[in-house]
Amino acid sequence: MKYWITLVLTTLISLPLMALEVGDRAPDFSLQGSDGNTHRLAEHKNRNAVVIAWYPRAFTKGCTIECKSLAKNGHKIRKFNAAYFMASTDDIDENTRFAKHNEADFPLLSDPSGEVAKAYGVLVPMINIARRITVYIGKDGKVLKIDKDVNPATSAEDIARNLAKLGIEKSEP
Repeated sequence: MKYWITLVLTTLISLPLMALEVGDRAPDFSLQGSDGNTHRLAEHKNRNAVVIAWYPRAFTKGCTIECKSLAKNGHKIRKFNAAYFMASTDDIDENTRFAKHNEADFPLLSDPSGEVAKAYGVLVPMINIARRITVYIGKDGKVLKIDKDVNPATSAEDIARNLAKLGIEKSEP
């Protein structure tokens, strides 16, 4: 039985994504953050780029490694004119505990219904978890890059490198 469950989950996770492509307008969102605020993509339009690092589940090994990478090396991302978030389908209480546990100095967004994850094409069907995918959105609200090959341990450095490659301007000192 365990074999079949593993096989089904592996198949679901590897299904092709149907949704967002580079150049598309990013779906707007309004999600609660671990910082107690509600975050909206529209707030960033014409102001700064946005990076959303989707992750499957709080307190799991890879997600903890990724969160710690962003917490420890977020200063590399903050050199750019970009807001960055981690986001999952976990509820806000779970994400708030996860953020505190990992000393995250950036918001973790909660999408418990999975509606936003589905709009971004990162939702795993039937089990309501997000795939580990990072989406880069320009100031104009269009998708600049979709990174499906995320290394949790170097996530912050990779995000900073991608922001530079995408030509995102540096922040004011």
